Amino acid sequence: MTKKTLLLFFLFICSIGFSQSIKTIIDSTQIKIGSQFHLILKANVTLKDLVVFPEQSYIGSLEVLESFPIDTIKKSNQFELIKKYGLTQFDSGTYKIPSIPVKINNKDFFSDSATILVNNIKVDTIIQPMYDIKSVIAVKKPNSNWWIYILFILFIIGTGFLSYFLIRKIQKNKPVYNSIYISPFQKAISGYESLDKKQFSSPLNTKEYYSELTSICRIYIEETLTIPALESTSNELVTSINEEIKNRNLNIEKFAINQFHNVLKNADLVKFAKSEPDQNTIEQDKTNSKDFLIYLNKNIPKSEEEIQRQFQADVNRKSVEKERKKTTIISIGIALFFLVLMLLIFSLTIGYEYIKENYIGYTSKELLETEWVTSEYGDPAIKIETPKVLNRITDGKIPNNLPEYVKSTSKFSYGSVLDNFSITVLTTSLKDSLQINKDEIIENDIRILEQFGARNIITKVGEYNPSEKLTGKKAFGSFTIKDTFKNENVKLAYEIVVFTQPNAIQEFILIYKEGDKNAFKMMERVRNSIELKENTLQWKK
Repeated sequence: MTKKTLLLFFLFICSIGFSQSIKTIIDSTQIKIGSQFHLILKANVTLKDLVVFPEQSYIGSLEVLESFPIDTIKKSNQFELIKKYGLTQFDSGTYKIPSIPVKINNKDFFSDSATILVNNIKVDTIIQPMYDIKSVIAVKKPNSNWWIYILFILFIIGTGFLSYFLIRKIQKNKPVYNSIYISPFQKAISGYESLDKKQFSSPLNTKEYYSELTSICRIYIEETLTIPALESTSNELVTSINEEIKNRNLNIEKFAINQFHNVLKNADLVKFAKSEPDQNTIEQDKTNSKDFLIYLNKNIPKSEEEIQRQFQADVNRKSVEKERKKTTIISIGIALFFLVLMLLIFSLTIGYEYIKENYIGYTSKELLETEWVTSEYGDPAIKIETPKVLNRITDGKIPNNLPEYVKSTSKFSYGSVLDNFSITVLTTSLKDSLQINKDEIIENDIRILEQFGARNIITKVGEYNPSEKLTGKKAFGSFTIKDTFKNENVKLAYEIVVFTQPNAIQEFILIYKEGDKNAFKMMERVRNSIELKENTLQWKK
């Protein structure tokens, strides 16, 4: 191989090496917690090379907030592809950025590793007063007419009950209520149920218990077999039962009669010989006596008159139930009528808008489409356009925890749960001209969000100079917070804008539900309407 050929070969190898190299750059070696820095990868390739940069949520222990599109710069016959990642970390410490594989023609080329230092945020509560997160702004409601609402509610309830009892009283004298027939067997079963309730609520003594038990049986037998059961002794009663069964030629087993006779004997021993049977014997006697009555009811044929009376009783019972349902429905209907009437009167006299403003709330679409108002808030004033007038939260007096050089503070806000949108304006007037650090104010606001339940806070900070008169700093991003009413996490977007004058601080905070397009449009409209009151003092940048 000649020297010329060898030289060309080495130049070719060098060109290939140049065309397939990865360069690593980070724009900062240390950041504050939650702040974003950029990792930049540069690949030098030819037009024929196929390059694939990785797309992932984390690079080492650092979270990828944003993956930017690839930029291309042409250098002679080579191309420089630039891929930028926005990274952050929410815990302090030193973190290593590992080597990242970049595929060039299906072959991995690794970037250089790097180190980033994440510093704690210094919280200074002297520069910026602490404010609570107000996800729901409670509007003070007039309390002079609260008693009218109570009277309306009592009137509706009273009307319902009154109509129910009046209808019942009118229907009380109808024949259907007085013609319900209760058969001897139904009375006996009802007697057993009543006896169980008495025993459960207040235990009866044994003598009283057996007296009521045998009375239930004797009354049934007297009404069914037409024999003097209440005046007969136990032996006489059993003899009369056997004679009646023989005379009527009833199919009643001797075993059932003897079992019932044993119950009567045990009752006589308790009543006259002061016997004290155990609980099992008492329960068995009750069961045997009840079984005997059921047995008699099945085997004693019903007379035509009794069948007719029972049929009429069933018809009457159904009529009673029907009338009661009708009475209840009419009563509820009357109460609902007065309820609708009350709501109609309430809407006409007080107004639907008042109900929406103080009780129901507005949707973001309604707020966007409503007629907006422009007002000035605080001292020095912030002039903005909002869908509703902001409510004063503080009274302008100096709270106890503020330093002496603070002259006054003001806070104005609007928002509710249904709005998914809240605006807060804060102004702080200082007695002396001070150099104010906007970054520290933003950091305090973000830390306050965290203290009041905000989690997974993503923050981006930058200068905010929409005009010559408006020079400030802006922080924006998102966070999640727990909705205690729905017991679920809600993702919210936020924006903080801070303006400073030599003797004042002016802040604008907006929070809305992420993904709500109407709320986002409102945010833009409110932000674009910000005007600061003219001041003869110069701004401090």
